[in-house]
Amino acid sequence: MYQGIQASRPAPGRWRSALVLGALGLASASSARGQAPEFDVPDPPGVSAGRSMLGPAPGAAGSGRIGGADEPVIGGRAGPSATRAPLDSATPRSGRGEIQGQPDLRVRALPEASVPTYGALDLPAADVPIGGEEGYSIDDAIAILLQRNLTLLAMKYEIPMAEADVLTAGLWSNPIFYADAQLVPYGHYSSSRPGGQTQYDVNITHPIDANGKRRMRKEVARVAKRAVEAQFQDAVRRQIDNLYTSFVDVAAAKLTLEYSRKYEQGIAQLLTINADLLEKKQISEDPVFALRAQHEASRVQVREATLSVTRTTRTLAQLLDVPRDQALSIQIKDRLRDERTLPMPEDQLVALALERRPDLAAMRLGVQRAHADVRLAQRERLSDFYLLCQPYTLQDNRPSGVKSPTSWAFGLTAPMPLYNRNQGNIARAHLNVDQTHLELARMERQVQDEVVDAANEFELSRLAMIEAETRILPASRRVRDAAFRRWQGGESNILEFLAAQRDFNERVRDYRDVIVRHRRASLDLDSAVAMRVLP
Repeated sequence: MYQGIQASRPAPGRWRSALVLGALGLASASSARGQAPEFDVPDPPGVSAGRSMLGPAPGAAGSGRIGGADEPVIGGRAGPSATRAPLDSATPRSGRGEIQGQPDLRVRALPEASVPTYGALDLPAADVPIGGEEGYSIDDAIAILLQRNLTLLAMKYEIPMAEADVLTAGLWSNPIFYADAQLVPYGHYSSSRPGGQTQYDVNITHPIDANGKRRMRKEVARVAKRAVEAQFQDAVRRQIDNLYTSFVDVAAAKLTLEYSRKYEQGIAQLLTINADLLEKKQISEDPVFALRAQHEASRVQVREATLSVTRTTRTLAQLLDVPRDQALSIQIKDRLRDERTLPMPEDQLVALALERRPDLAAMRLGVQRAHADVRLAQRERLSDFYLLCQPYTLQDNRPSGVKSPTSWAFGLTAPMPLYNRNQGNIARAHLNVDQTHLELARMERQVQDEVVDAANEFELSRLAMIEAETRILPASRRVRDAAFRRWQGGESNILEFLAAQRDFNERVRDYRDVIVRHRRASLDLDSAVAMRVLP
């Protein structure tokens, strides 16, 4: 067992707090630059110059891709993480496309190693347990993932970056110090070259935010920070979904290895029996040759299944940041088979997902941000006023032989919004509000469909599992046992029994596939709803 992991096993309700930990995480709010006295801020806060690990900030008046890399860029939004529950057992999990606007964090499910077609295969224990008590359960793995996953640890830095953007958005613009000397002669003034007194000035110009642009920038940055936190919560959900995929891959690979070993043992037993009969001249040599070939194939199958366990375990170790030299020491425990029904009706699951999905929460915050961008664009219609304070002016009267006076001055520079009243940015911000509302509606529809598809897959795989246990496998076992009795009674040869055993093994393989499929469907439903509704 991997000794570097000291996390205690969580209580059953521990998973429900996983997304709450996402409040520690983050997304891309942007740097709001201080406004110099002569220029307005061209970009609102919350639009980072750099690229966020969490994808585009929802509600930002930016751009993002829809479709492939060569398609037009028309509006970037944070997209959902789709459930990967297949609609049927033939649907490849790796064929599902990347969700729009989100970095592709998903772990692809590995193809299952094939179960052999000959040998003394039979069903495992009723609840299909995998691993021993010393292994990590799915809840243990989730707790370790939240503590050690490198992707999530890197994404967490987005939150303090968003907090820094809030700080930047709230900063006042700096005043400007200015000093000059005027009417300085080339040489000196005289009666033949008269001129005014040389004047020395000291000025301080301070910008004045007359209509609260700074306050509105800070509001935009705060909403962007909250959206970042929701995006991080969704990143946590998707990484837990990745963990589900890898965890079930390991369990399925271990189950395949168990079946392969039974296959090898069964073929070895049959080979021993028939080799003894051949030695006694009671059978021909054809069955023995066939069994020897099958025995060699069974040894290859065991090696392939062992390699599959190694490969899937390393993938799980990467998610949990287990050192590479200790990766293969990870042990898991799980009960693949579970015949419990859905804990609540489908419409309640949909309502729960609409309430709890963090990607939806991020998009709703994106709508708030889009409205805040409208208010900011309206405030930007009026540029800053500039207050001039000239506390010291010296007029040099020494050439005239009189005392040099000092004086002060006061002034105000105000914009005249006759031509530029930020009309284009205001119109764009209004359009962005409408666009964000439409994308929120699209995402809500997509989440509803994901939950319904996941619930339907759960029910379909559950019924397929029960059907295999109650009808298909018993019937296939009776055919195999009858062939075995005929062989023992001398009514048929070993090849007929091997054919019956092959058919039975295929049904056992199908049963293994369906219980793995049902386990995946259970966890995919958890991901679609964003909470553990099933174990």
